[in-house]
Amino acid sequence: MSTYNVTEVLVGGAVLACAVAFGVYASQSTGLSQGSAGYQLEASFRSLEGVGVGTDVRLAGVKIGTVTGVTLNPDTYRADTTFSIADGIQVPDDSAIIISSEGLLGGNFVEVMPGGSPFYFEPGDQVEDTQGAVSLISLLVKFVAGDGSE
Repeated sequence: MSTYNVTEVLVGGAVLACAVAFGVYASQSTGLSQGSAGYQLEASFRSLEGVGVGTDVRLAGVKIGTVTGVTLNPDTYRADTTFSIADGIQVPDDSAIIISSEGLLGGNFVEVMPGGSPFYFEPGDQVEDTQGAVSLISLLVKFVAGDGSE
């Protein structure tokens, strides 16, 4: 009878260890473990379709930060967004911030298109040059229906 109890305890411990390992992996892969490392920038978008808190911010395909906050501005009806950029990454102050897609079935992410300015954004600066998400469904509807401009 005691062997049966020891086996149950060992299996239960193994399941618990796997659950803890999965939790650590999930927090690291979503960026939750990074905390507030880096500096914050702000941007306002017409559409943030597919982007939320925790979405990657990438430069040249490399993750350099995450989206840390999204709110609707009741005056402009735009999505005000804050995102963190890793320390050591300087973004030129004439850069554009674009919502890009990983493909037809992939998710969206925030892409930094660097400019050529010798000056860089400071923590808390507002990025003025933004481009919101493009809805694939609306593009397909325009293509199928024709937009009348030939």
